[in-house]
Amino acid sequence: MTRSARAGAEDRAGHATRRWAAAGAALAAAALALAGCAGLGNPAPGENDTALYATSQSNLASLSEVIEQHPNDPQAYNMRGSVYGEAGRNEQALADFSKAVSLDPNYVQAYANRALIYRKTNRLDLALADDNKALAIDASYSPAYLGRGIVYREEGKSSLALGDFNKAIALKPDNAEAYYNRGLLYQSQNQHSFAIDDFSTAIALNGQRSDPLVARGLSYLAIGDNRSATDDLDQAVQLSPTDLRAWTSRGLAYERTGVKDKAAGSYAKALNINSKYQPAQTGFARVGGRIGQTYPTF
Repeated sequence: MTRSARAGAEDRAGHATRRWAAAGAALAAAALALAGCAGLGNPAPGENDTALYATSQSNLASLSEVIEQHPNDPQAYNMRGSVYGEAGRNEQALADFSKAVSLDPNYVQAYANRALIYRKTNRLDLALADDNKALAIDASYSPAYLGRGIVYREEGKSSLALGDFNKAIALKPDNAEAYYNRGLLYQSQNQHSFAIDDFSTAIALNGQRSDPLVARGLSYLAIGDNRSATDDLDQAVQLSPTDLRAWTSRGLAYERTGVKDKAAGSYAKALNINSKYQPAQTGFARVGGRIGQTYPTF
């Protein structure tokens, strides 16, 4: 290769590297501060949703430019599909993951990613097929065991689900999602002490997710530890102020402890998010909540 050709190649490589760096920017969302009280009305738009949308759009633009320049690069399609998936644009995500595996039929991560979107859209047979394909290519790929375990759990195949979650954890012991999902399986079987242990591990590994806190709070409620439940659910709604299930579960926890004003405030927050959510409607009525009245949340 001539010096000028080599310099041109290096320049193109540097340009591509810079493009990938821009395209791979992490999705981030600013946490919302909770208001001190809640009444029934229309919730304000979530600032975190706006930040997520703006970041996703920036990433999509960068990745689409990469794909224009490198239309046969499966990694670019896989990355863009992941951003589409984060943004809830499921069919576009599926199209990109499908393109990635058509370009590279052994692309394990793209199969597992496509399986995740199939699970989100309740196409469990297709999700199972993709997770099985990923594991046929790489039998030590932990995310595919986790994904397949979730499908098995949703299909009521508890023993198969447990085996896959155990395998996912054995391969990747710091996988918070695997502990969380195994905890959900134990919880569904009323094995709440095992569930609490798994939720606690998930929280220790990733303390910024509200889902394991909500789940652990519900298991604490199931065993009558209402104080621990309220502690978990207080933290959950602060981490995810628009989490409908977290607010409703918190309402139940405060209802169980007899603190009906905070219970009503929590149910009201849930109804601000979705006024038709039946569990929140029922709970709000049960604690004597009245539309138009303001209730404390903290």
